[in-house]
Amino acid sequence: MLHARLLTYLDEVVRQGSIRKAAERLNVAASAISRQILALEQDMGVRLFDRSGRRLVPSAAGELLIRHVRETMRGMARTQSLIEDLKGLRRGVVSVALMSGLAANILPRTAISFRERNPRVELKLHLMTTGEQILDAVERNDVDLGIGFDFSKRANVRVLHSAQGRLGAVMNTQHPLAHENELGLKDCAPYPLILADETTAIRPYIVEAFTGIDLDCRGIVETNAIEMMRHVVMCGNGICFLTPFDVETDCRDGRLTYIPIRELQQHTQTLMLVENSKKNNVLSDIFAEQLKAAIIEASYGGARAVSPGLSDPGR
Repeated sequence: MLHARLLTYLDEVVRQGSIRKAAERLNVAASAISRQILALEQDMGVRLFDRSGRRLVPSAAGELLIRHVRETMRGMARTQSLIEDLKGLRRGVVSVALMSGLAANILPRTAISFRERNPRVELKLHLMTTGEQILDAVERNDVDLGIGFDFSKRANVRVLHSAQGRLGAVMNTQHPLAHENELGLKDCAPYPLILADETTAIRPYIVEAFTGIDLDCRGIVETNAIEMMRHVVMCGNGICFLTPFDVETDCRDGRLTYIPIRELQQHTQTLMLVENSKKNNVLSDIFAEQLKAAIIEASYGGARAVSPGLSDPGR
């Protein structure tokens, strides 16, 4: 392992072309630098320096090593800078763009936890309608983070975490079907259906599943507002079709139940946490880690974690 002191010695010898000059610059004995370089050459089994006239120059192996040394030193400098940012007050702002269903579930609990640990950091949560709006905000650096479903690929946007959630039936905990482990659409059809309308990305999946078993896809309420679907089924014996991420808090608190639907088992949505690939905000990095943990925890409610995936935008 290359220790920090040896990294500095190697870098300075290359810069000065001389062990003696490097020692003078670093205010150490030349013999100390020479000893450590010789020991490293013995460990690696190669010469790291050749003499060119009166200068020491890296050998081919030395060139490879010094490249690694300088990358390591730059990484350490960046890390030290981030640590300095974290010392003391932890002041700053973290901004997040999100879709509507997440505003009532994963985000609030995570935001409260983050603020308790970082009371001097201001959180700004911006509710947006489509995935493209969120990606635009992230790409323009209007926000630090974006969280939503099925984002398209953008060159300047990096996926930090993703998890797939399967569409299923959502109902209140007193519903006659609430204790089933799995349902078919024919089980749901006799009850009032609250459906995502034609402006949503999940509507085609639901229509396809219903027509596949010769059922009419008609709801007593059709809306593009996830909050509306949730509240309508809380108030009666209706059923809506959402992912576990949309109702994670409601299920945790015993207000709603999520049950997988056989005909929808192939229809999933990918919840994605993204950032600008050139962003450098240590506070948003901390919040992103808490969001990742919350997404993973919510995954146990019926979603499963996956590697970052990209598909069409919208919700």
